[in-house]
Amino acid sequence: MSGLEVRKPRACILGVEGTELSNWEKGFFREADPYGFILFARNIADQKQVRALNNQLREVVGNINVPIFVDQEGGRVMRLKPPHWRKIPAAGVFGQLFESAPEDAREAAYINARLMAVDLRDAGFNITCAPVLDIRFPGMSDVVGDRSYGARVEQIVPLASAVAAGLLDGGIAPVIKHIPGHGRASVDSHKDLPIVTASREELSRLDFEPFRQMKDVVAAMSAHLLFTAIDDQRPGTVSAKVISEIVRGDIGFENFLISDDLSMEALGGSIASRTHECLAAGCDIALHCNGKRTEMEEVVSMAPKLAGEALTRSQLLSNQIAGFNVAQPSSAQISDWQARLDELLSPVWSAEV
Repeated sequence: MSGLEVRKPRACILGVEGTELSNWEKGFFREADPYGFILFARNIADQKQVRALNNQLREVVGNINVPIFVDQEGGRVMRLKPPHWRKIPAAGVFGQLFESAPEDAREAAYINARLMAVDLRDAGFNITCAPVLDIRFPGMSDVVGDRSYGARVEQIVPLASAVAAGLLDGGIAPVIKHIPGHGRASVDSHKDLPIVTASREELSRLDFEPFRQMKDVVAAMSAHLLFTAIDDQRPGTVSAKVISEIVRGDIGFENFLISDDLSMEALGGSIASRTHECLAAGCDIALHCNGKRTEMEEVVSMAPKLAGEALTRSQLLSNQIAGFNVAQPSSAQISDWQARLDELLSPVWSAEV
């Protein structure tokens, strides 16, 4: 030990209202000292603007390595969009290619993630909430849909592993989601609470297995689903039983557990109570995305400074970010990667369509 005091930020990740910080936000974030921030499409106009915003966030909390998250998966979930950034295929496209050419699909998934990392680093991000490890089940809500790499564990894990490797090689930390599995959601959890009635045995054999095989990834995001076979009263994010018995136990995930967005309608009660409940249940940190002042004040009022195991786990992610030492690839290298990706994906996808 160096004798230096360990930094103990607050156990929350907060959103931002607009494309630059207001004076109120600067003061609030400086005082609250959240562990990190998350940006959405409303916060992103172009490369210059988003770089400036991310630099503002770093300056406000006085931490050059503060975690700044973004949901950049591809397909429907892209916060960095054309015309300023590449059009990125959905996970399902790689799954489709995997059916006929698994090695090509894995190479394509890796290269695509590597290119995503270039865009994200250039924009000032250090984390993306991807890859999705949820299984695609027929007849379920499209909230997952083509965000999934497929209907089989044997397909999801190789592709998601390639994505995680490509992101890490490009200096971007991946967050696997939505642990312990969101594929059986019959309704959109942004609007309502999905209820899953599958048996515990079936869930463990299918839904939990991709997470079990990728449990060494440093960060995971929870799922707002009610698993009646495990806890018929509380959704996974706020269920001590789901987190202790399933996430930490059955799956064996011992790293940093981030709640899914607390402002989603799958969870009931006030924002303050949701914050308290997710942390009490065993999430290491509370994620709140919409940037609304009154809601962020509630989150901060209920989120303590990180301590104990949550602090230790948060430092795993912080250390991963601080340890990235990635040179910006040359324009020729980026062009070569893009050409190879286009070639690999040509049987199933084109950016022009």
